[in-house]
Amino acid sequence: MARFRLSSLLAFLCVLENAVALPQGYSGEPNFNLKPLLTDPIRKWSLNTTVSFPSSSAFNASTERWTIADPPTYVAAIRPGTEEDIGKVINLAKTKRFPFLTRGGGHGYAASLGEFQLGLSLDLSQWEYLEIDKKAQTLTVGPGITFAEIFDPLFNDGFYIQTGSCSCPSMIGVTLGGGIGRLMGKYGLLMDALQSVRMVGADGKVMTVSATSHPDLWWGIRGAGANFGVITSATYKIHPLVNSGNVFVADFYLPPERSREYFNMVEANYSNMPANLAQVMVGIWNRTTSSVQLVGNWVYYGTEKEARKVLAPVFNLNATSSTRIVQWNKLVSSSGFDEFICQPNQPRSLFSLNQKIYSADGYQAGFKKIEKYLYDHPGGRDTTLVIENFPNQAVVAVPDDSTAFPWRDFKGFIQVNFAWMAGDEATARASNKLGEELRNQFAATSGYSEKTVFVNYARGDESIENIYGKRKLPRLAQLKKKYDPSNLFAYNHPLPMHYH
Repeated sequence: MARFRLSSLLAFLCVLENAVALPQGYSGEPNFNLKPLLTDPIRKWSLNTTVSFPSSSAFNASTERWTIADPPTYVAAIRPGTEEDIGKVINLAKTKRFPFLTRGGGHGYAASLGEFQLGLSLDLSQWEYLEIDKKAQTLTVGPGITFAEIFDPLFNDGFYIQTGSCSCPSMIGVTLGGGIGRLMGKYGLLMDALQSVRMVGADGKVMTVSATSHPDLWWGIRGAGANFGVITSATYKIHPLVNSGNVFVADFYLPPERSREYFNMVEANYSNMPANLAQVMVGIWNRTTSSVQLVGNWVYYGTEKEARKVLAPVFNLNATSSTRIVQWNKLVSSSGFDEFICQPNQPRSLFSLNQKIYSADGYQAGFKKIEKYLYDHPGGRDTTLVIENFPNQAVVAVPDDSTAFPWRDFKGFIQVNFAWMAGDEATARASNKLGEELRNQFAATSGYSEKTVFVNYARGDESIENIYGKRKLPRLAQLKKKYDPSNLFAYNHPLPMHYH
């Protein structure tokens, strides 16, 4: 059986693009002829600020996206050189009434982004500031910093931090919606490591937001952060490396006829995982064997001896497997899949859910449907079923009312990542139809009474209650009205101004 390494195939966490914009139906006639407006010398942009327009390479770079399905469209792009220039853009958009989106890593796929048309890209990808304070054990980054750019500097200084499982999203972008990953059992969500941010608000002014500065907004940005302003830097708590930074990785490869056996083993033995263990199961099309394959990728933060003891039930299946020791900074890139998965400008359609329990029945039913789809639709064979089993000890240890994040009781996530060739409308229709079916089916065995999904994974057609949580929405709506009364930041899973 052909073998695959999986630790970077988990790039389905590549899902958040900070998005801000004037809402659809905003009063006033928008001026979409932005070129004279943005190039007028009266703007007095800083020397490091660049403005670009369609058909230029700079414009293409400033509007590039991970998925091109239902994309936002732009008539201009700006790369601001200073926080003052960001404030100018915000105030100009408010006055002249044109929409804008803030771009970090460009990985957003919310359906609401497709409603953004003919606007301005506020591209922060050049804000690649990174500083490690070894004494304070903190990391400060700008919005242009991706996960790929923090791994080596942190590791070389003897530290690590909880991150997602792919290298290409903006670290700040992921943080604002929560930030899940393999280390959340030990250290919580990525946003739980956050200590403070600098933000340009809807009034164009810069503020520091932390537990002691604008504490009400500090509550809101951790879980709904794309709704209030433009983050220009963020400071995080980091942790000294354990086990010299070595991580044990084991991949198990099974044919479809053994899927039920594997899912039963997971439910029976790992429904309450140790804090330093994580698994991602992936259903994929194996192009070498021209068949569907189930892969279980396990990561253990500790010694190999400990890992093999913890993973004894998995090894006892006697499935085809591979194991290795990987340094933390190479964990994401070691499989060779990260570069492929992070390729931009691909048609993708994703359907996701939280899971509070691990259900072998639910996993098997979903896997069989994906298996049939992959056989029936050759144009969709880059599609993957991803089931993430993550411990949540450190996540639930944080008081629920301390942040806007609503789903601290989850233990994992299910995501179907449909992919097809551009122009293949038949496969696109089949993908979206099956995606709806699978989401409803998985919801029935997720442990939740509704189709709950945390904001970074939300498709955008879910109810706002199933994204932000009904109990969190009244307070979030009050914050929205206070800090963004003109509703400037309104295209990435937007919050209401009122909620009862």
